[in-house]
Amino acid sequence: MKEFNPMFLETICIKNGTAVNLEAHVERMRQTASRFGFAAPVLPCLELLLPETLGDKKVKCSIGYRETIRTVGFVAYTPKVIRSLVLVEAEELDYSFKYSDRTQLEVLNNRGGVGDEALIVQNGCITDTTYSNVVFRKNGEFFTPVTYLLNGTKRQRLLRESIVREAAITVDNLHEFEHVYLVNAMLDIEDGVGCPVKSILNSIII
Repeated sequence: MKEFNPMFLETICIKNGTAVNLEAHVERMRQTASRFGFAAPVLPCLELLLPETLGDKKVKCSIGYRETIRTVGFVAYTPKVIRSLVLVEAEELDYSFKYSDRTQLEVLNNRGGVGDEALIVQNGCITDTTYSNVVFRKNGEFFTPVTYLLNGTKRQRLLRESIVREAAITVDNLHEFEHVYLVNAMLDIEDGVGCPVKSILNSIII
C-alpha cells in the first residue's frame, strides 16, 4: 500500500509589508506536523522575502511545506466576485488539514455555469466553501456553522473575539438567515465577499 505523505499549504495575508496573524499560522503548522509525525519547519522572514513592488498591497503569501519549506509565493490579492453559491453534497470529503493538493475541492467547482462557488454540505449540514469558512448574518448578528471542514485561522479569531457565534446551520434552516460572507486569512466580514442567502442555489450531489 502506498504511504500517505501529503504536502501542506499555509496561506498568510500580508498587509502593508507585515504578515497578519502569523502566530496562528505557525501554530497550525505545528499541529499539522505533530499529527503527521514530523517537525514543523521554521518560517523564513516573509517581510524580507516580499518583493518591493508588493510592499503597499494586500498580498497572498502561499507556503508549501512538509519537513522543510518547499515553496514560498507572493501575489497581489484580488477577491473572487461571489454573486451566488450552489449547495454541493460531498459526504466523503475530508479537508481537516490544509493539504496542498486541492484536487477534491476543485472538482466541486468544475461543474460549469452553476453558481460562482460551491457551499459544501455534509449530512445535511452547511460546512465551508472550497476556499473559505462562512459566516451568516441574522438580525444583525453573525453565526458560523458548528460543522466545518477546516477550522480556519480567521474563523478561530472571530469566535475568540466574540464577533461571531457557532450555530447549527443546515439546509433546512438556511432560509432563516439573510446573508452569507466568505472568511479566510485573506477575507474579513467587512470585505463583503458573499451573497444574499436567497442567491444560494439548489443542491448538487458530487
